[in-house]
Amino acid sequence: MRTLPQPHPEDLDLAAVLHALGDPVRLELIGRLAAEGETTCGPEGLDVPRSTLSNHWRILREAGVISVRTSGKTRLVTLRKDEVDARFPRLLDAVLDGRG
Repeated sequence: MRTLPQPHPEDLDLAAVLHALGDPVRLELIGRLAAEGETTCGPEGLDVPRSTLSNHWRILREAGVISVRTSGKTRLVTLRKDEVDARFPRLLDAVLDGRG
């Protein structure tokens, strides 16, 4: 399995994380990951073009909010909640609680 580049937990940047969480589609993706756990890069029920969705995943990964790994031809996405919480305590909880 190959893991795509992502920042180490100690290198997470608050501005980058907040930017990544500031888009409604990315916020929806994070909410789903928090509720459902690991998923593929093509979740059901989102009316977003594949190329746009790929860009959203990239922004979340580069900010360090998610981890993406490949398993064969499938990319699996995981929320890095523990790592984000260690750097910015309760940030993800506050953002997810404020969604709706």
